[in-house]
Amino acid sequence: MDFEEDLDELDFDDEDLNRNEIDQDLNISIENVVASASLGQTIDLLSIMKVFRNVEYKPKQFPGLVFRLKRPKTATLIFGSGKMVCTGAKSEKMAKRAVNKVVRKLKNGGIIILGKPTITIQNIVASANLHGKIDLETAADIMENVMYEPEQFPGLIYRMGDPKVVMLLFASGKLVCTGAKYENMVKEAVEKLNETLQDYDLIYYD
Repeated sequence: MDFEEDLDELDFDDEDLNRNEIDQDLNISIENVVASASLGQTIDLLSIMKVFRNVEYKPKQFPGLVFRLKRPKTATLIFGSGKMVCTGAKSEKMAKRAVNKVVRKLKNGGIIILGKPTITIQNIVASANLHGKIDLETAADIMENVMYEPEQFPGLIYRMGDPKVVMLLFASGKLVCTGAKYENMVKEAVEKLNETLQDYDLIYYD
């Protein structure tokens, strides 16, 4: 994966890091949880479109049907194979609840669903604030598995091995963590990164 592809995956801005805290000290907040699910059967998407007016289905442009919920506020892609992808949740629990609610609505709408969905958390995107200024240039020289091209993008990309996540660091001390499968994995990664930056004297506090 090249640098531009990394930036496409980490589509965040330094001014856009906030919300849903799971750690007050470091302002760790879950921004988006992506969950996949399988119904173990094929689904007639045209039938869903006929029953529900709020769905989006344009098979010539995209093979999946978009089923949006207001509570919890999520969007779930449903494919004819019975596979589903839910985005927009702010926690693992919310993602699972959203998928189950979509399935329940389908059943209530007369769509035949034989079993319960098998749900897997695929990715958790979170933000955090280390409350210090990070020396990105020195970090790029000292730390391993980093990518820093300030002419293209102001953030430094750090691929952590354990836990296996990708961090996008800004000089302001704000960051984005992506690739986690569990919420506690995010906290572990951010705390570990914070310790690493302190050990190498890469973070400064006012």
